[in-house]
Amino acid sequence: MSGVGPVEPGEGTHPRDALDTTAPPRPRGRLTELYDRHRRATLATATATALLAGGTYLYATRPQPPAPPAPPYPSQVTDLHYLSGEATPAGAAPHSFSFGVELSVLAGPPVTVTRVSQPYAGMSVTSTPKAPFRTSAGTSRKVVITMHVAQCRKVPWNAGLPFLDVTLRNTRAIEVHSFILGQRYAQHLSEALQVACSNGSG
Repeated sequence: MSGVGPVEPGEGTHPRDALDTTAPPRPRGRLTELYDRHRRATLATATATALLAGGTYLYATRPQPPAPPAPPYPSQVTDLHYLSGEATPAGAAPHSFSFGVELSVLAGPPVTVTRVSQPYAGMSVTSTPKAPFRTSAGTSRKVVITMHVAQCRKVPWNAGLPFLDVTLRNTRAIEVHSFILGQRYAQHLSEALQVACSNGSG
């Protein structure tokens, strides 16, 4: 061989471009197939996990409906109005007198009256119906209040603005509320106290 030129393939050899590219691929081993199967399962698991995480995030960050408003305090929705004097119930103690009031619940959950009282040390109070009693929203009921005078020197004969203390309860709170029943009640209470104490109740 002489001169300068491309090296020619030797005898029994072939150039790379002349190789047969249509020959079947070499058979894959069991480990390769096992790897491929696991890779597909891993990809499927990762995809499912990503979808689940995305769905959970969307659910957790979805717009929340506004919370319902809290129910009103019982004193905000309960009214007590003076009606008139009442006959004293049978079996009442001496030196007792009664009058009627109307209790109304305007809205919200039912209101329970757990106690009725008044501020004067010389008197005690009972009610019919007897406490506790419940009144539903949008309804009213008549309540007969009976007062028993035990010590006349501890009650005002001319009460200016007498009131009743009523303990109210609903699902929001328990409150003691003072209801001023107006001038007619003040006048009737003073008259009843004078009658009761003129009979010598002490």
